[in-house]
Amino acid sequence: MPKQNTLANSIQQLIEAILKALGKDVGRKRNWHQHVVPNKGGWAVRREGNKRITSKHRKQSTAIRKAKTLAKRYKADVIIHGASGGIRERISYKDD
Repeated sequence: MPKQNTLANSIQQLIEAILKALGKDVGRKRNWHQHVVPNKGGWAVRREGNKRITSKHRKQSTAIRKAKTLAKRYKADVIIHGASGGIRERISYKDD
């Protein structure tokens, strides 16, 4: 049985090395993309995949500024939604 476990570990390491060589981030499981979304007469910043709101703002510009700060810190994207909820703009702060 230890032989199969070693083989599985070797295959996993090989796949991770290939993905890393292709520029894929295999170590980070969390997604830190920040969404600026309409919320009860104002605007909110919400991390992608979260139900909970990170921060609430009266103006969209203030929410965008907060989302940019978080996205820069975590090397993520800011996805700005319009008043109707559709995506208006995407700004990336990933290292290329």
